[in-house]
Amino acid sequence: MTRMPETAKILPFPPNGGARSLSAPARPIAPPEDRAAAALRDAVYAHIEAGGGGEGLFPLPMSEVHVIRAMRHVPANRQIYRPSLCVVVEGLKQIEFGDDSLEYGAMECLIVNMEMPASGRIVGASPGEPFVGMTIDFNLDLLRDVLQQLEQRPKPGKHDGPSIFVTRVTDSLADCLVRMLRLTKTPEAVPILFPPLMREVYYWLLTGPLGGEICKQLIADTHLERITRAIRLLRERFAEKLRIEDLADVAGMSPSSFHQHFKTLTLMTPIQFQKQLRLMEARRLMLDDAANVTAAAYQVGYESTSQFTREYSRTFGIAPKRDVLERKALIAAVSGR
Repeated sequence: MTRMPETAKILPFPPNGGARSLSAPARPIAPPEDRAAAALRDAVYAHIEAGGGGEGLFPLPMSEVHVIRAMRHVPANRQIYRPSLCVVVEGLKQIEFGDDSLEYGAMECLIVNMEMPASGRIVGASPGEPFVGMTIDFNLDLLRDVLQQLEQRPKPGKHDGPSIFVTRVTDSLADCLVRMLRLTKTPEAVPILFPPLMREVYYWLLTGPLGGEICKQLIADTHLERITRAIRLLRERFAEKLRIEDLADVAGMSPSSFHQHFKTLTLMTPIQFQKQLRLMEARRLMLDDAANVTAAAYQVGYESTSQFTREYSRTFGIAPKRDVLERKALIAAVSGR
């Protein structure tokens, strides 16, 4: 089975913290009344400085958690967003999906409740006022377990569009993230103490204002859960030719109902979704594995290199060879190589 690209592999940052050529900015002083935000900023900056400072991705012992700092605007990065929580500590970020877009800034978070292609970009960042963020990939099994233990479970929400939302970071959630970051100072404690912290994060999300939307991916036979089943099959077999009837059968829907609900939730048809999966995996192959255009095209299921090049250029706004060269140049500039 061909593996899907990992976010950390296609972000324009090296995995080890990145450029040391840019001077590290002084940490802004938060208003005294915003104690939760100040504590989270302090914890994130402490982790970044312990990782060598600069900008880039700063790994944590927990593979589900990522910290990033950028001192420049980062161009749109097309990728498959998985169910996750994306917190902005400082700066401004934007996500575009279909014809819609959402912006979220300091102490706001993006909740992605289903897998779907989207473009994320950092639009507020400079050496003096960097972008600092933190993301957590959802463990759906653990999230479901927390939901089942709630005495009063949230009722499924009535939103019928793409399951992507922006909300404020509560003090309770910020406190969980602070303790999660501090836990990195004691790596041997991570296997024991990290899972309870994740359960606490999920508790606050499920009992918060968006709990009714988050739970829809966990409850059998909601439209979101049914479409999620089909997306899982698409992700696992994106290089193959799949019939709409097969996908509808997995979702437990008629082909017409499946097509309608799939497009409502993802803003694209199943065929368009599969195409996005193919193109993003091809981009990863060219960037990470040094595959040429022809090899990448055939490996992801294309039978024509010219068709692949046309669809790649239409999706990413740039031809494959030029895209790879420019992204490699950006990575080299950021990493100071």
